Amino acid sequence: MKIDKAFSHFASFGAGWVFWLLVALSVVALAIAVDRLVCLFASRDDMAVLEHDVLAALRDGALEKAKSRLRESPSFEAKVALAGLSARGAPAAEEKMASATKVSKLTLEKNLSALATIGANAPFVGLLGTVIGIVGAFRELEAAQGRVTAHLMSEIGEALVATAVGLLVALPAVAFYNGFRRAVSARLSRADALGHEILAHLKAEG
Repeated sequence: MKIDKAFSHFASFGAGWVFWLLVALSVVALAIAVDRLVCLFASRDDMAVLEHDVLAALRDGALEKAKSRLRESPSFEAKVALAGLSARGAPAAEEKMASATKVSKLTLEKNLSALATIGANAPFVGLLGTVIGIVGAFRELEAAQGRVTAHLMSEIGEALVATAVGLLVALPAVAFYNGFRRAVSARLSRADALGHEILAHLKAEG
């Protein structure tokens, strides 16, 4: 079977399934966005207060108090700092914090690649629906011997709507992805800053 005949046969199924695919993609994108929002909000902490409390405890020589304050915090920044304080010596602390930072990054960026994929490909899925709709419209026009019918106009309308729906799915997905990437970058930068404060203290003590 020739490729054009195969695609023509494929287009005969219509573009309805494309809309359902876009609906499914939008649901997945929304689920990922909600999950990441919950993760970010659940791990928030006032970093200025946390840093002040930890460094004050370390200056007073209260290592266990500093560790206890970090354990109380739900933030990823605290987990990184705690990994450093739990190590023996500055070199080991640096390695442990680097490892904790990578683990935190993986957790914070969970499923973001899927969100980016949906944002990048949803317009093309919509465009596929448009192509299928246009092919169907030409088939209808051929069957009607060039006469414009109501069904023909319906085919054209469906074709145009498919691209619009694809864009409507993609735009929020891309916006969420960019926002989450900025948030993750900021959280990791704060973790790195707190980690360097811990390292400075350990090196001074050493």
